[in-house]
Amino acid sequence: MRDTWRVAAGSAAAGLAVAVTAVAVAGPWDSGQRTAERARAASWDRGSGADHTGAGLAGGPAPAPSAAEVLTALGAAPAGEGREGRGGRGEEAAGEAAPEPGEAPAPDPAALADVLRPLLEDGVLGTLRTASVVDVATGRELYGARAGRGVAPASTVKIATAVAALSALGPDHRIPTRVVWDADGERIFLVGGGDPTVTPAALRRLADATARELRERGVKRVEPAYDVSLYSGPVRHPIGPNENIAPVVALMVNEGRLDDSTRGPAPRSGDPARDAAGIFTDRLRERGVGIEGPERPGRARKAPQDAEELAVHRSAPLAELVERMMVHSDNDIAEALFRQTAVARGEPASFAGAGRAVRAQLAGYDRTLPLKGARFADGSGLDRSGRVSAGLLTRLLVLAADPARPELRSALTGLPVARFSGTLGGRYDDEATRAGAGLVRAKTGTLTGINTLAGTVVDADGRLLAFAFTASGTTDRYGAHEALDRLATALADCGCR
Repeated sequence: MRDTWRVAAGSAAAGLAVAVTAVAVAGPWDSGQRTAERARAASWDRGSGADHTGAGLAGGPAPAPSAAEVLTALGAAPAGEGREGRGGRGEEAAGEAAPEPGEAPAPDPAALADVLRPLLEDGVLGTLRTASVVDVATGRELYGARAGRGVAPASTVKIATAVAALSALGPDHRIPTRVVWDADGERIFLVGGGDPTVTPAALRRLADATARELRERGVKRVEPAYDVSLYSGPVRHPIGPNENIAPVVALMVNEGRLDDSTRGPAPRSGDPARDAAGIFTDRLRERGVGIEGPERPGRARKAPQDAEELAVHRSAPLAELVERMMVHSDNDIAEALFRQTAVARGEPASFAGAGRAVRAQLAGYDRTLPLKGARFADGSGLDRSGRVSAGLLTRLLVLAADPARPELRSALTGLPVARFSGTLGGRYDDEATRAGAGLVRAKTGTLTGINTLAGTVVDADGRLLAFAFTASGTTDRYGAHEALDRLATALADCGCR
């Protein structure tokens, strides 16, 4: 039976810094998780939401210190410093204390290979399997199987999307939705900044502030318009109309959802920008502003003397958006952050432009990242033409765990916790994987024939490991999920020396 310190470390080592109560206050997080993932997790829905509580277990992981604090407690150093643990494998016993700083030993690569290789050869994992396991303290790869080969990553590409956006914009960046006034044309423009999480209530507050500003200027009637020119290129994702993602536009409300859902697949609007503009304009009418004609798409003038800002709504900080994206595999937020990176780097905010921007951002942020063969076709992983290697995923996780890079922390804090939250809330529930519950934190990825898992785990000796396992050509999605979970659980169980 695992000791209390290991469960706490399993949560904290990946940076579970937000208390359960704080998450509950923040409200439910939307989900763009795959239909396959949703089907598996459906029976555990009450335990897989925003409150991070367990389903079938007594409560969830306790609030824990930040990743930086835990890395220090476990004797980990930032990647590249080369500090190794020392000492032998500790015996599990009731009341056993956590390892002292510097005393958590790293697994022996040969012993680790003996444990993982048979599990990776399971036929349920399809025709192509890749793997990478890295010691977070040193950045040393402990196990690799075709770790440099680029494969379709499915939703694990969101790890790259998160790191690119956080490093380009910073964790405190907020996406604006603005209202500007064109005095010459007596028009107001609702200008989309790329925030898919704008709510109807937020749009109404924005309209209230706009109405007050118009009254102060003595303006009684306006012609409404909306501006979505920030984005370019195709509006539809290459997969076409799909309940997992709305048309990718710079202005929308509630991710274009047409029902009351806050996560998961849902019917989506064919014109999210017009819907958002309609809510905004209706509120202006309620506040006594005369509206001339229907709201129309247009482009606001950029010169300050021609387009004066009347009001602005700003999104939650980027760090919160990243967590929300990661925990429930939110595709709409992923595509927004993909384009935010493009805007930050001066690239067109399109699928192609954002793909170039993400690659360039990662290459410039850390020149040691193994980007050979990587192709960022989208930010969500729904596009099967994307390519990412297991080795790149683990290196990104190591960067995010580096205490010297606090701007990346939410790329870890957003990782779902095995059997407790998000897309892992309904997994790790059988005898073969239950030992990983609460200790494995990982981003899932599921497309037809593709199953992936990448995250962090504290092993039996208290060493923090980053891992990525990918399987292509699978035919049994649930069997593949379980096989991947067994691999991660083996890491949690392993002292491996």
